[in-house]
Amino acid sequence: MTTGRRRVVAVVGPGQPGDNELLAIARAVGAGLAEAGCTVVTGGLGGVMAAASQGAREAGGFVVGILPGDDPGAANQFVDLALPTGLGEGRNLLIVRMADVVVSVGGSWGTLSEIALARRRNTPVVSVGGWDVSGPAAEDDVITVSDASSAVTAALERSRQ
Repeated sequence: MTTGRRRVVAVVGPGQPGDNELLAIARAVGAGLAEAGCTVVTGGLGGVMAAASQGAREAGGFVVGILPGDDPGAANQFVDLALPTGLGEGRNLLIVRMADVVVSVGGSWGTLSEIALARRRNTPVVSVGGWDVSGPAAEDDVITVSDASSAVTAALERSRQ
């Protein structure tokens, strides 16, 4: 983390999780990160992205949505700054590159790609309710936790490294 700037934490997860428990976790993660003074970045759309954005916004935080398309109006209503990229799934790289740490809530193929991109560049990843992956070396491990509070704590600890 660079001194003088807010920590940036990406919250990634499926746009259509089909699980209200995951949405509640994402919302609590967003709120906890915002309360800790972090900027929350998401993919800007629905599902886990909207829930994390809502939690962060309701807690007084700032939310950046990195959108796959060209229309900033496609962002969910809780995004403060919508960045339309026109990159489709390629925007996953921008989400990860922007973050000091990534919190994965639930799992989809897009989420797995964000985890892989993060680990490829040594960005810490915390996973709750989703993919449980680790690489061949200890430094490649994805930290798996069981609840939102643990996810926020682990993210804050790792964003200071």
